[in-house]
Amino acid sequence: MPVKPTIAIAGGTGHLGKHITTALLSKPFITSFNSIVLLTRSEASPSTSDIPSNPKLQLRKYTPTNLAHSLGDIDILINTIGPSGHNFKETLLRAIPKTNIKLYIPSEFGVDHYIHDFPHLEWDAKKRHYELAREILDPGVKVCRVLCGLFMEDSIGPWFGFDTRGGRYECVGSSGEVVSFTGLGDVGRVVARLCGLFAEGGVGEVPGVLHVAGDTRSISDVARIMEKEGGGPIEVTEVALGEYKERVTKVVGSDPAPYLRFLIGEGKINHSLAGLGCDNEVVNPGEQVWKWKSLGELGRETRGRPWGDFEWPSK
Repeated sequence: MPVKPTIAIAGGTGHLGKHITTALLSKPFITSFNSIVLLTRSEASPSTSDIPSNPKLQLRKYTPTNLAHSLGDIDILINTIGPSGHNFKETLLRAIPKTNIKLYIPSEFGVDHYIHDFPHLEWDAKKRHYELAREILDPGVKVCRVLCGLFMEDSIGPWFGFDTRGGRYECVGSSGEVVSFTGLGDVGRVVARLCGLFAEGGVGEVPGVLHVAGDTRSISDVARIMEKEGGGPIEVTEVALGEYKERVTKVVGSDPAPYLRFLIGEGKINHSLAGLGCDNEVVNPGEQVWKWKSLGELGRETRGRPWGDFEWPSK
């Protein structure tokens, strides 16, 4: 029998990280692993209130100087550090060659920015991170980038033009262009299943890049779904894509929201077989492992009013 891998997660109690940690600790995934290590800075006190207690889970403190030693028994490293942690991401990456890690999942978990035709501070930093990984990691270390479109629970809000309070969805470009959403819990399950594939057959079973989508719909579709679930009448309007994109890209920014709005209109967040491709079957063939969360489910959870009580712009 193969030895079950040990997994480390950087940022495992954060916004996305806690969903990955929870998925790894749930059935059927948990039986594939020896233990799960949450990396935490020596001076930090991580909040684990949202993480289920489990004997397979341990917290491990590190300092910048002993990071490689802290990863000494790790087979899989998952990086969920957010946009403010690019320096630490590089420190983490540079420690990998001093360890026995065989699978590295970097902090991607969003849109496929490798196809973009404009600069962006956050996405360009991710590109540089991946380029550095290819440069310094041994060929035997698999790097797997998980691209999941938009986080479903975070996206039907006014920052993307979904004004639930005002009953108005504003699209950049055609309201019929489809966009892919994936629930945070499903992203966690995708990562857990990738780790399971490694446990079953080694790095050869894990793809280098994975496009997944829980639900792919047009903005008009989303409006009708939310109306059906109790959101009230929703007016769908459109603004000119070319003018909007030109205005946004005049200055190189870091806030992804305005860029994501025109990327929706360009069809560049379409993780379907007719779009950028869809690898759902790699991790969840025929939905036999779990059922993907749909926008209809989100509508039922929120009574058709996701972020309906959120004040925008934020004060």
